[in-house]
Amino acid sequence: MMAAGLTFRLARAAAFAVVCLVLGVVAHVAGGGTVSGRAAVFGLVVASLVVLPATGRERGMSVILPLLAGVQVALHLLFSTAPVLEPLVEVGGHVHTGLVPGVGMLVTHGWAVGLTALWLSRGEAALWAVLRRLAVRLRLLVIFVSGRYGSPRTGHAGSSAPAILRPALLRHAVSGRAPPPAPVSA
Repeated sequence: MMAAGLTFRLARAAAFAVVCLVLGVVAHVAGGGTVSGRAAVFGLVVASLVVLPATGRERGMSVILPLLAGVQVALHLLFSTAPVLEPLVEVGGHVHTGLVPGVGMLVTHGWAVGLTALWLSRGEAALWAVLRRLAVRLRLLVIFVSGRYGSPRTGHAGSSAPAILRPALLRHAVSGRAPPPAPVSA
């Protein structure tokens, strides 16, 4: 398991916080609420600080889903308690009363959190797979450049004899895959 450096951890926390903020703002505005710029910036900072301790290594769905749900609840409370122009807004028969969400809002938040957590966990797995592959390739490049094993043309480092090339045929390959020959008649 690879550990992440501070810069990488900050970038991951910022990406997670931006996804949380965009999801929260879009859902809040679609539900009839308003979001001030100050509340959005504060929400971004809070989400980044909450998520930062979890960015040290690869995380799966079991960590991402509750973390995303918790940040969404915090953002909903923040946006609902922030001063707004109209405290009670009716949009399409849905009354947004502030802190207590309706059943429709809970279902919508649940689906949004579930799908976003799935998306983030898949992205997390892909990111760490790429980083592991890059680490292996970088390690091989460092070994090759340092001369520890020499270049493929000259054999081992410090050796003046040319390298012995292996035959192209595999040692343990089955070479007769055709039907058996017909019996010879005399």
